Amino acid sequence: MTTVLLLQTSEPGVPDLGADFQAAGFTVCGQGDCAHLVRETLRAAPDVLVCWAARPGAELLQAIATLQAQQPVPVLFFTQDAGVEPLQRALDAGVHAWVVQGYGRERLRPLVHLAQGRAAHEHQLRAKLAELGERLEERKWVDKAKGILMRARQVSEDEAFQILRTASMQGNQRVGQVSRQVVDAARVAEAMNRAGQQRMLSQRLVKLYALGCSRTETAAVSVLMRESVARVEDNLKVLENGLSSATYGDLINAAQAGWQSVRRVLEAEAKAGELPRLDTLAEAMLAQANALVLALESSGLATQAGVVNTAGRQRMLSQRMAKLALLQATATDKEAADRGLVETAAAFEEGMARLGAAPLSTPEIRVLLERGDAAWQTLRAAIPKASTAPGRIKLAAASEELLELFDKLTEAYENSMQVLMGA
Repeated sequence: MTTVLLLQTSEPGVPDLGADFQAAGFTVCGQGDCAHLVRETLRAAPDVLVCWAARPGAELLQAIATLQAQQPVPVLFFTQDAGVEPLQRALDAGVHAWVVQGYGRERLRPLVHLAQGRAAHEHQLRAKLAELGERLEERKWVDKAKGILMRARQVSEDEAFQILRTASMQGNQRVGQVSRQVVDAARVAEAMNRAGQQRMLSQRLVKLYALGCSRTETAAVSVLMRESVARVEDNLKVLENGLSSATYGDLINAAQAGWQSVRRVLEAEAKAGELPRLDTLAEAMLAQANALVLALESSGLATQAGVVNTAGRQRMLSQRMAKLALLQATATDKEAADRGLVETAAAFEEGMARLGAAPLSTPEIRVLLERGDAAWQTLRAAIPKASTAPGRIKLAAASEELLELFDKLTEAYENSMQVLMGA
């Protein structure tokens, strides 16, 4: 049987609600005062809430609204107030049957059924509205994912949608779900690329500063220095706007602070005596960027994005190798300087082996890897002559060529189907 909770205000002329509803075939699960409407309804959990109040105030209707937000229930309300304003407020609060001067024992069953029917109808409308909202939201994700695939793979809109549709069938997921995964993977891969650039730039800036101090290719170095500074700040802006501040805000703030310390040195006149301090600050900047990369890689949103990290790290190692070779000439601890070069070279070659063995491979990627290996050999051959002007020029050129190649390679991995589709 249908259970009803009967609540009323303390005033004369209230009918015997309990007896009338029991006689009409309902189970009365409780009776009380409207003053405790929310508490009593949550406790009793009736099928229908029945209220009697000759002149309901705003506080009572607000209590009904609060109740409907927590635990929706059909509400049948008897009142003597024939005003339009109270009626509108009651409907807004969530009353389903507002009965004005119409209480009667013979009407109780149809009125309860009316309240239940209207509540069920509202529920259906809300469900349809929620479903429509989900479809609209999914459509947004699909459109974003199609755009990503069209740009990354140079395919038409129809071809991009077919890729999503095929993946959804293979994974037994909705197209919208697959699309969101593509958008998330693309966002994480781009963020890893950007954060990886920060690692590289920390080393490149010291390399350029050292070249500037030695008066090597002064004009070109000045242009590259300005370009590097702009690139750092653009990356930080993109990362700040594109990543969750709650999840990554502390890491981005640390990266911002580390960069400001480096920038202050770069804004002053270049002096050879400042190189050690700049290098120390750049190492901190490198560590901060690396922490962000690792956090992104472990997010789980782009399952194949580790290869983006590896390719991006090669950029940093190429610049680190050139930087260490330039600093070696003035190093007080020659043994430590040599050890740094050996360790960096070993890390670079380990990365090349990892990329060569990675399942993500295309003709473009294979060509870039071959060119990268050749440029690496050129860089290594220039290191013993880094103390001479021709050697420094050759070293700088080889390191910039490596940077350009691995920028392209990192972008190729970032836009690969395996990274975007999580295959």
